[in-house]
Amino acid sequence: MDTRTRRAAMTGRAEVTVAAPVQAVWRVVADVTRTGEWSHECHHVGWLGGALEAAPGVRFRGRNRSGWLRWSRTCEMLAVEAPTRIAWRTIATPLFVDSTEWSVRLEPAAAGTRIVQEYRLTRCPRWWEWIAVRLIPGHIDRTEALTDDLRRIGAVAAADARPETTR
Repeated sequence: MDTRTRRAAMTGRAEVTVAAPVQAVWRVVADVTRTGEWSHECHHVGWLGGALEAAPGVRFRGRNRSGWLRWSRTCEMLAVEAPTRIAWRTIATPLFVDSTEWSVRLEPAAAGTRIVQEYRLTRCPRWWEWIAVRLIPGHIDRTEALTDDLRRIGAVAAADARPETTR
């Protein structure tokens, strides 16, 4: 690919059906402190301001890594509709000028739960995009990585949902 024309995906969507019940998947997704168990990029998350659970307006900070890069972002919950939808956004700062809205929807499926994750960059100056895609080329197309994340969410949820006697 010509490096002069590399662009970040401004929107994205990943979807999988996992063999875990909706409530088990919800417990994994809604507890952002568990993100490190399944995310390819975010390895640690902590609630901010004394929050202990997801609710609109609540903030959390995620620590991320991609290759040699390490960074953290503050995020704010936009919607929490247990057990079907959760949405948040990254907060733009002077150091990280972009902002992305993320959502995860859960739907019952014959085999367990259909998980749909979507994102949309709501703020991303062109100069910032130019820098970001060169530092993290995986952000040009995130579909495969996010699909793998959803599969890992399903595996974590399925393990949590197993009765104690089978663990």
